[in-house]
Amino acid sequence: MKIGFVIYGSLDTVSGGYLYDRKLVKYLRSQGDTVEIISLPWRNYRAHLMDNFRFRLPSDLDILIQDELNHPSLIGANAGKHPYPVISLVHHLRCSEFRPKWQNGLYRVVEKKYLRSVDGFIFNSTTTEKAVTRLVESNKPSIVAYPPTDRFGETISENEIIKRAKNEEFRILFLGNVIYRKGLHTLLEAVKGDALSLSKGLKSKVRVDVVGGLKAEPQYADEMQRMVAVNGLSSMVRFHGALDNAPLIEMYRQAHVMVVPSSYEGFGIVYLEGMGFGLPAIGTTAGAAREIITHGEDGYLIQPDNALMLAEHIKELATNRELLLKLSLNAVKRYKSQPKWDETAKSIREFLYRMIV
Repeated sequence: MKIGFVIYGSLDTVSGGYLYDRKLVKYLRSQGDTVEIISLPWRNYRAHLMDNFRFRLPSDLDILIQDELNHPSLIGANAGKHPYPVISLVHHLRCSEFRPKWQNGLYRVVEKKYLRSVDGFIFNSTTTEKAVTRLVESNKPSIVAYPPTDRFGETISENEIIKRAKNEEFRILFLGNVIYRKGLHTLLEAVKGDALSLSKGLKSKVRVDVVGGLKAEPQYADEMQRMVAVNGLSSMVRFHGALDNAPLIEMYRQAHVMVVPSSYEGFGIVYLEGMGFGLPAIGTTAGAAREIITHGEDGYLIQPDNALMLAEHIKELATNRELLLKLSLNAVKRYKSQPKWDETAKSIREFLYRMIV
């Protein structure tokens, strides 16, 4: 197949969505398909809407995949005639994110128009599928194809998890670009608050490693760094920026728990990747984290922005190491139950092929 793939910016951008896109392109090429990356420049939402007056789809393809992130740029192009199916790869809807109701109302209008302009869908979760179905009732062909979570291969042994659980220092891993939606402010509120000091000396034994890019929302990232400094958390919280595989694996191996209290996740690859290293995951009830985390079994689900409840769960795991070990071993079992990426990618390729025959 000759496949086009529309994205913003570089395929090497560090995020869960781009990891999905990157791994899918790699798989399709490994099967002999030609994949042409069609990159539109990153700008603001208003500028992306202006693309509708100038961007046109290429003519010499068998099928075109569009990352739904690009939706504001593609409505005009999709409205024209093209001799092949257009498939939207939906990681999550912009209008599903947490923001003022009036603002999401505007995004909802644009996304609805875009979603009606395509011929089929690839969803990364059933949560995303339901969100799209609520917005546009459709009988268009679709597939739910869960993201790649097995990129690290063999991770950590049970004996290593047992040994790690006994370490006096309790290490929390936050992994994701430092943007408001990922909820780092909630985690910092939790570790600076009084809840952690209920156990004598506990706060001094907690360490938070923040791994993720600082440039996506630089103003928010600056606010988070100031929050650390102003509240005397510099000895507890460390910003590492984005990390390549080897140092990232080391972060996973040293941590005790993964905490990413996002206001919304279309899936949440990091939760499952962390579970592969025996990390119980703490996410929120908003979005697809519920498809991954079973509350009280392999992690916890809190309401978005509930720093007090997050602090209680951190304190519970840091002080009850038998409970930590139980959840850590359950996390590995949950990780192992997830379909392997090659199986998922194969199902996507078969779906694409069915769309063109």
